[in-house]
Parts: sequence; C-alpha cells; structure tokens
Amino acid sequence: MNTPAQLHIDLVSDVACPWCAVGLWALDQALAQLQGEVEASIHPQPFELNPHMGPEGEDITEHLGRKYGSTPEQQAQIRDNIRQRGAQVGFAFKAEGRGRIWNTLDAHRLLHWATVEGAAGQALALKKALLTAYHGRAENPSDPAVLLALVQAVGMDVERARQVLAQGEFADEVRQQEALWAGLGIRSVPAFVINRRHLISGGQPPEVFVQALRQIAAEPPAQS
Repeated sequence: MNTPAQLHIDLVSDVACPWCAVGLWALDQALAQLQGEVEASIHPQPFELNPHMGPEGEDITEHLGRKYGSTPEQQAQIRDNIRQRGAQVGFAFKAEGRGRIWNTLDAHRLLHWATVEGAAGQALALKKALLTAYHGRAENPSDPAVLLALVQAVGMDVERARQVLAQGEFADEVRQQEALWAGLGIRSVPAFVINRRHLISGGQPPEVFVQALRQIAAEPPAQS
C-alpha cells in the first residue's frame, strides 16, 4: 500500500472574505476525496482586506459600493452566487448578509497566537470558527466577547486569549507575515500555497482542488 503524499498548505486569507470560506470548505471536501492519496496540514496565514478599517466598522453596502463601484443590486446578485457556492460545499451563509464589515487584526492576532502556542490543528479550527461566526451568523470579529467565545469553543485557553487581546500581542508578527506573503506576490485571497511552490487562487470548487493536489502529490520532492 502506498504511503499518502504529505502536503503543507498555507491558507492566506482574511476572516472578512466570503470566498475564503467557500475555498476552505471546498478544500476540505477535496481532501476527503483524496483520503489515502494525500495527507495535508493547513496553516492559516494573515491577509487583511481592509487594514485601515476603524473599530466602528462600516456598512457593507456602502463599503463595497465605494471600494468596487458596485450597486446594491449587483451586490445582492453576488451574495446570492456566493450563498449558492457555499451551500455546494456545506457552508451556510447568513441569508440576509453580514450588515457591516469590521477590522480583522485582532482575529489575526489570535490566529497567530493559536499557531505558535496552540496544539496542532487549533489555529485551523479557530479560523473555521471565525469564518462561520462572521459569514454564517454576522457576528463582529473585532468584538473581544465574540473572539473569546470562539476561543472557548475550540478548546483553547480563554484567559490567555484575553491577555493577548488586551496587551496587543502578536500585532507585529501578523504585519510581518502579511508583508512576507505580499512580497511573494499574494495580492488577493484566498490563496492556497502548497509546499511553498504551487498556488491555487480563489474559492475553487472541490474538483479543481482534487485535480491540482493529485498532480502536486505525484511530483518528485524538491531538491534541497
């Protein structure tokens, strides 16, 4: 019996990005189909779509209209498309949308904390919890109470997380990681970087991930 190929997947994404939820859930479906062929570790990496967003957030219709020039009608059509794509991979978007868009730095700080201090898989579990809270329930990912509830839900140390939030820990590390990925050419999310060599961009359907990961898994290992 062949040993499954081991893949390291860096998921560069933002909590505020709906396509990041679609892409991650599609990747999960693809990995389920590839069971026995591929084993992957998924590592959340930071990207802020709106790094200068104030703490009060902004109405999402106004924000998208100003940023992309889209009308409310166009936005409604896009939301419906995203909702349908989410449903296909098992992610339920809140039917009436998110209402407001928020700053996500604190969420990224906690994700970095989960990466460096948590057990294997806890950062990814927190990432999924954040995406579900924001896009599925329209909860504010900059609200400390929301963040601490999610930390508790994934079984991490709530008091340590409270300390991280209160003391501004890991902000510099998040900025450094964002600069690293920007320097490597990541300009939009989600970006799935496999073995630091291959890029799959966007909220692709599971079959795209299956085909790409199967091809990557069949490659000979990189020469050091």
